[in-house]
Amino acid sequence: MKIATWNVNSIRTRLDHVIEWLTDNPVDVLCLQETKVIEEWFPRLPFTKLGYYLYVSGQKSYNGVAIASLQPLTDSIIGFNSILPDLDSKWDEQKRVITGMLADICIVNLYVPNGSSVGSNKYEYKLKWLHLLGSYLQKLMQTHSHICMCGDFNIALEDRDIHEKVNNKNHIMSSSAERQALKSILSLGFADAFRKFNQESGQYSWWDYRAASFQHNFGWRIDHHYLTPELYNRAKGCITDTIPRNKQKPSDHAPVILEI
Repeated sequence: MKIATWNVNSIRTRLDHVIEWLTDNPVDVLCLQETKVIEEWFPRLPFTKLGYYLYVSGQKSYNGVAIASLQPLTDSIIGFNSILPDLDSKWDEQKRVITGMLADICIVNLYVPNGSSVGSNKYEYKLKWLHLLGSYLQKLMQTHSHICMCGDFNIALEDRDIHEKVNNKNHIMSSSAERQALKSILSLGFADAFRKFNQESGQYSWWDYRAASFQHNFGWRIDHHYLTPELYNRAKGCITDTIPRNKQKPSDHAPVILEI
């Protein structure tokens, strides 16, 4: 099974890129983030023509997540509230979480808040959101032993996940509080699939549009697949496909593909 994650930075803007990539790379599951469209306006037909079933949680102009699967998901959950019913519903106003079951694998597709700048209100929201994610996963793990948590985490966990031109200290997406929040989540029993196969620095999944960042490989690795132990043992490979990032008007992210 192949599971890909890709922040497409507007599915309608990047639709041709995504469909072309899926045609050439017919992965079993494609997890999308930052779709920026409500469910009713999501461009479903090009996906269904390729044989994909779609599960969508979206909002206008911002955020949004979706799962495209070649086989129907046996269950799908949108947001935190279905698992954490006592949680204030405001935490699901931003569409950032969608979960689905395929065979024995529970796929959790996430678009973690960016946080804007260290110390800002959006930064504090990000840290609280990550804490809630931990609670969500703890509850999910009571009934699911094989979990693939993937998506745009907006966090580079280690210094080798960031190009050397960046001053990491107090930089958004690499601050100590963000990294610690993610490490606390991983301590529940998750391991980084990409690092099972790739230990080198210089391998990224996001490049700023500015300053020819992609051409100079001034990137960050912020798109991840994290797996529970038995699923981690079953993982056969994990790569980043940089070809779509080199197209005209691309997403600033590249797809990351896990093979199990």
